[in-house]
Amino acid sequence: MARLSRLKISTICGAAIAALLAVTVAAPASATGEAAAPAGTQDAQASVGKVLGYFAEWGVYDRNYHVKNIETSGSASKLTHINYSFGNVTNGGCAVGDTYAAYEKAYDAAGSVDGVADTWDAPLRGNINQLKKLKAKHPGLKILWSFGGWTWSGGFAQAAKNPAAFANSCYNLINDPRWAGVFDGIDIDWEYPNACGLSCDTSGAAALKNLASALRTKFGSKLVTAAITADGTNGGKIDAADYAGAAQYFNWYNVMTYDYFGAFAAQGPTAPHSPLTSYAGIPTAGFYSDAAIQKLKAKGVPASKLLLGIGFYGRGWTGVTQSAPGGAATGAAPGKYEAGIEDYKLLKTRCPATGTIAGTAYAKCGTQWWSYDTPATIAGKISYAKTQGLGGAFFWELSGDTTNGELITAVAK
Repeated sequence: MARLSRLKISTICGAAIAALLAVTVAAPASATGEAAAPAGTQDAQASVGKVLGYFAEWGVYDRNYHVKNIETSGSASKLTHINYSFGNVTNGGCAVGDTYAAYEKAYDAAGSVDGVADTWDAPLRGNINQLKKLKAKHPGLKILWSFGGWTWSGGFAQAAKNPAAFANSCYNLINDPRWAGVFDGIDIDWEYPNACGLSCDTSGAAALKNLASALRTKFGSKLVTAAITADGTNGGKIDAADYAGAAQYFNWYNVMTYDYFGAFAAQGPTAPHSPLTSYAGIPTAGFYSDAAIQKLKAKGVPASKLLLGIGFYGRGWTGVTQSAPGGAATGAAPGKYEAGIEDYKLLKTRCPATGTIAGTAYAKCGTQWWSYDTPATIAGKISYAKTQGLGGAFFWELSGDTTNGELITAVAK
């Protein structure tokens, strides 16, 4: 997911669009590698692949983005899955990230999915109750609770020491009687097993597989998924853990094919943060989506268990004079919530795309340089996912889209 959230993007010709619409993604393999998914895990829209979006728990604050917005934007009818993020990983188990946002915040009738206000004595309020109401409107929609993320991945080191205890803790939380039936499974976002993220993990190459096995044993036929690194370099993060061995226990992987480049390298060079392919002058070989997908497939992860990641935001620099990628910069471009990052819904008019490279768009406006995906570049990425036989696509995250869901419409096609 975007670093923003961890405190935690050319025109496609008519023939290409027609071909895109005609191709069908293969049905995802099961957690055990069989052709069919385990009982109870079939998607409502399996024939067109998974369309999974992250809903950020903290979005109800500064972003003023609520579960009702998923409905009013038209996004709910296009989604097959929602990952509710993030729960914390602490003391070897799963815990609620923000209890107020999750189940205490009261919604009035205008803010509620079904137009019914929360009462003072309601046993369940907040995001989880709103998700419950959204599922009632869209019975085929599946919701997973995602744990970890950039900030809270450090807790997985302790969890990995006793996988069974971790799995039991998470199962009990997800199936708490207060929200029984809301969640269809668990997603773990470990950044990164046996490698470095916000902190460095030394749990060993087998830790992810062991954790996955325990989760599958505990959760049975419910969904068990993971967001994983998209580092396609030789000897990089994909090589640090047994992703192939763990895949037998996961229904699928959300491959985080974004955040490759950004103003965390303050002086540049400017580069698209979510390149689909390599290109002349790419700052790091192997830092592009196709490299990660091919590496995972070569290790034996079924293509149908891989979802391509798309960012609903851009990354940008300031102090840039060169329009094409590869220019020098003086620092991060200003962003509404965090320097160097901005939502698509704001960038599309504030700094419109001026070119494309490696299957994504970039924009030069004044001294700022941004890269992000547009509906047109997303169409190309979805075409790629179908050609590769991937299980679908996912995106980080819902609040970055326009109020009428421009980007998710492109993903769902």
